[in-house]
This record gives sequence, structure tokens and C-alpha cells, in this order.
Amino acid sequence: MFYNVVVNDWNETTYVPTTLGNVLLVVILAILLVCAVVFARRYAAKENPQPEGDTKRGGKLTAKQLVFCAMSIALGTLLSEIKIIDFPWGGSATLLSMFVICLPGYFFGLGAGLMAAIAYGVLQLLINPYVLFPMQLVLDYPLAFGALGLSGLFAGAKRGLIKGYLAGILGRYVFVTLSGWIFFAEYAWEGWPALPYSLVYNGIYIFAEGAITIAVLLVPAVNRGIAAVKKMALS
Repeated sequence: MFYNVVVNDWNETTYVPTTLGNVLLVVILAILLVCAVVFARRYAAKENPQPEGDTKRGGKLTAKQLVFCAMSIALGTLLSEIKIIDFPWGGSATLLSMFVICLPGYFFGLGAGLMAAIAYGVLQLLINPYVLFPMQLVLDYPLAFGALGLSGLFAGAKRGLIKGYLAGILGRYVFVTLSGWIFFAEYAWEGWPALPYSLVYNGIYIFAEGAITIAVLLVPAVNRGIAAVKKMALS
């Protein structure tokens, strides 16, 4: 009802959402985005308490947080299609797409970060599904992409932007490595056991993009700019 079983161009049996399945994914995405806004509003209210007698600010905050979360998901999706490095053995480093998905967590805390990042994973499943096994779907989409929301653990910390980003990509690395180990052992390079293969294969593209991103974040002007954006998101 929600998916079709098809054979792709590489002779792999894959699961592709049906129209009804895509509708369900859109509904789930919308629910996750609403949840992200609820968490974001609570975090913003805690960081910037509403002045006594201000009855209009709550609605404005909700709209602002919705825009920030939705724009992060949309921009991350766009940047994920821009490959800075395309490795010959598979995997690629994109133009800061993981960093953009870490921003809702850094702006609005852990709850909003996780919900927005999982919503991004659902959108990736809608746009570009690659599912060989049902549990692989869970690991590669809601869990691996959702882990980028761990950036929210450091929303209020000193150097929280870099710490949060590192937490997010490490979380993603854990889940995609598990997926590669469990479900893609047959693709391991000749002579490589499944776990070392998955550790190296996934580590190369994730940490290559991570290194590029950290280099960008170490530029003082970039840090100041993102700090200003966060202040605007919470004000």
C-alpha cells in the first residue's frame, strides 16, 4: 500500500514509496516541523522571556521559528545536491549541507534540532529514496540525519557552534557506519571485512565535509555572522 518493490539499474531489489506512501511522508514531515517549532518556541521563550503585557509576541515568535526551521531544511536539501568532492569509490562531500541542518539545534536547542533534522531525513527519503531493507531505512534516514540535531546539546555552550556540529556529524557517522556494516557488507572492498570497510568508507566523506566546514567556521567573520543570525532567531 505504501511502497512498491522494484529492481533498480544496479539489479538491486529496492523499496520505493507509492503515491500514498509519499503522502504519508509529507504528513510526517509536517508533524515533525510543527514539533520542531513547539520546541523552538519553548527554548526561545526561556532565553528571552516575554515582557509582561506583550500578547502579540508569541505568534510572531512561532512564525519566525517556523521560517528558520523550514529554511534550514530547504537550504540543506539544496546544498546536499552540490558536491564539493565526489569520491570515486562512492560518497561525496557536499557544500556544508550537514552544517545547515545542525543550525536549528544550535539556535533552538535539542528538541527542535532533533525534530528538524529528522524532518530533513524524511524529505531526503521523499526526494531520493535508496532503501534495500526496512531497518536500513530507519538507520539511514530518520536516525542518521536526525543525529545532526544533536547540535542542540551545545546550544548554550561556549564554542557551541563547533561543538554542536561535531556532535551532529559524529552521531550521523555512528548510524551510517552501522547501516554499512549490517546491510552493505557485500559492497566491501576486496579483502576488507564489513566493519572496517564501513568505518573507512563513511568516515572519508563525512569527515572530509566536516574538515571543510570547521575550517569555514574558524573564520571570525563567519562566527560573528552566525551569532547575529541566532540572536535574530531568538529575539
